[in-house]
Amino acid sequence: MTETTKKKKRTKAAEKGPSALPAKKERKPPIPRGPHLGVQLLLVEDVEHLGKAGEVVEVKPGYARNFLLPRGLATFVNPHNLKLLELHKIKVRKMREAKLADLRALAEQLQRVTVTIEAHANDQGHLFGSVGAVEIAKALKGMNLNVDTEMIRLEGPIKELALYAVKIHLAPEVDSEVKVLVISHSTEKK
Repeated sequence: MTETTKKKKRTKAAEKGPSALPAKKERKPPIPRGPHLGVQLLLVEDVEHLGKAGEVVEVKPGYARNFLLPRGLATFVNPHNLKLLELHKIKVRKMREAKLADLRALAEQLQRVTVTIEAHANDQGHLFGSVGAVEIAKALKGMNLNVDTEMIRLEGPIKELALYAVKIHLAPEVDSEVKVLVISHSTEKK
């Protein structure tokens, strides 16, 4: 097709009206590319082996298109999303500070508490089993102190009747200690 025939077709289409002209495609804004030609995304949630929420990361386009974006784990980097992120970071920081204050108060309570656990033992004071983190956590929950078994740091299982100081790791910044008294289970013979 020559140049003159192309011009004639365009002018005939223009004479028929605007509906006869081919519609212009609306272009989407360009996807931000990183220095390695990957797609730059803003993480909405923590993604294992990639980054934490709020970080700008560069990933391959397929990983962004097929995994991160459909699951809502990341979004495109733009001024609006960055502003929302800053507001979200402030809110998260305030919530984290409140949680740390609660954990510090719990740590102070734990230092004043002595947990008593009954176990079966022989005459020499050796247990017929052991006392572990599960039993200590259950006793603490019975006292309305919410401590998970993962927070309890034992050097080894408790196998004798005695008073022990057990470390409790509530958060990376908050550690405490609780006293655990292991006594013999009272069995009365009739």
